[in-house]
Amino acid sequence: MAQAQGTVTSAQDSVIAQPKPPQAAKSHWYDKISLRGYVQIRYNRLLETNPQLKTEYDRSVGDKGGFLIRRARLVFSGNVHDRVFIYIQPDLASTPSGSSSLHFVQLRDAYFDISLDKKKEYRLRVGQSKVPYGFENMQSSQNRLTLDRNDALNSALPNERDLGLMFYWAPEHIRKRFSELANSRLKGSGDYGVFGLGIYNGQTANRPEANNNQHLVARLSYPFAFKNGQIVEPGLQAYTGLYTVTSDQLSSTEIKGGNFTDRRVAASVVVYPQPFGFQAEYNIGKGPEFDPATKTIQSKSLKGGYAQAMYAFKLGDQNFIPFVKTQFYEGGKKAETDARYSKVYETEIGVEWQPLPNFELATQYTITDRTTKDGKNLDNRQHGQLLRVQAQFNF
Repeated sequence: MAQAQGTVTSAQDSVIAQPKPPQAAKSHWYDKISLRGYVQIRYNRLLETNPQLKTEYDRSVGDKGGFLIRRARLVFSGNVHDRVFIYIQPDLASTPSGSSSLHFVQLRDAYFDISLDKKKEYRLRVGQSKVPYGFENMQSSQNRLTLDRNDALNSALPNERDLGLMFYWAPEHIRKRFSELANSRLKGSGDYGVFGLGIYNGQTANRPEANNNQHLVARLSYPFAFKNGQIVEPGLQAYTGLYTVTSDQLSSTEIKGGNFTDRRVAASVVVYPQPFGFQAEYNIGKGPEFDPATKTIQSKSLKGGYAQAMYAFKLGDQNFIPFVKTQFYEGGKKAETDARYSKVYETEIGVEWQPLPNFELATQYTITDRTTKDGKNLDNRQHGQLLRVQAQFNF
């Protein structure tokens, strides 16, 4: 009996001696914020046939152009609450309009997603973010194959963003599919819902509202997954509103600005590269456009789009995606000087090489024919070829 009691006593002592489990550390909102980013450095003067060829989308093209830090992005993001997601992205290599200096810090994104249900299928997005119009517009420059977006759809939303309120809906399993597609291999656009509806200022990113009319936008898109593993995503989108050509956009006091109809509709189709891929978009609409005959800005029709083919393959651990893209656009560019008329024919042939997850090199041969008309130059046609090279560092 004594031995049995002793055994019981020892067991009790053993239980008592066990340390208490440590208390879980209190979670803070800033513990849930992640930091990532990328930097792109370009050179555009190789095999150049026309130094007078200039573009608004890359000011290092043509005469006196040199090396350029095209983008230097930092992304702060995270779920600070089960139903609140934040996303803030500054660019450290911006060039303000009209400035001859480089590398200003400018806000690109500052938005907050509020989930309306536990599955996060219904969301409200508040702040400055990409407007859901066009697949390539929403595709990150970190993922896009060509060095710049097409003129046809990007002329609707230079910098792709504006300040407003968006509503997005997508089933939980489709949200996961969007997330899987948004990587450097499949070149997805990210999760902008199966259905999107929004209201925004309409003067483009980092510009104040200039009239009492907000733009409305709607988009419908669905990534269909087939048994052979291929994923195809068709989409439709449209927006409408009034755009104000402000006095700082005018080349002279003789040209009058004001409010102009600004509306478009576009169709998209994407076949994700597994290994062959295809991407095409086309839009039509009406917007402000400089008329050289009357030297006035008028609301005029516009049209244009692009088609792109690509093929993804690996050699060892290195990823390669050769591509060819052709585009056409004719119409006004509302955010440029005098809402200048633009007519573009362009073909791009290139390859993206990713030897390391943190490094990509894109080489692109561009054949272009561009005509612009504004108050400073009533008929400026430039055509030529050039080889463009971009190094991208991901972190």
